[in-house]
Amino acid sequence: MYRAVTRQIVVTVQPNFMPERSSAEKGQYFWSYTIVIVNAGPETVQLKTRHWIITDGSGRQQEVRGEGVVGEQPVLGPGERFEYTSGVPLPTPSGFMTGRYQMVSEAGDRFEIDIPLFSLDHPDTNRTIN
Repeated sequence: MYRAVTRQIVVTVQPNFMPERSSAEKGQYFWSYTIVIVNAGPETVQLKTRHWIITDGSGRQQEVRGEGVVGEQPVLGPGERFEYTSGVPLPTPSGFMTGRYQMVSEAGDRFEIDIPLFSLDHPDTNRTIN
């Protein structure tokens, strides 16, 4: 599990390799990842946008930007959490993802929170993030 905290908002990520959606012969590797966002702060916030940086095992980067997550722009009051699962394909058996969410407070204050850098590894590869 990977974890980042920004402005008392906790983001955890649990990646999971999906062999049933992957094919080494075709150079296709697929992971799901489950993200939990917990508002441990005193103010209500809303997730507005996402910005992902996806790096494959060859060092090629892809950036993905968009509104919300999984079609939603969740509002989190103090102590509330939002959980979702998404997925990512790569042409290599390993890679990394990181990013940021843009949030807005009830007062209209816009700020970004970190998504922790996390590793996407085929079960046969032994890599760690330093």
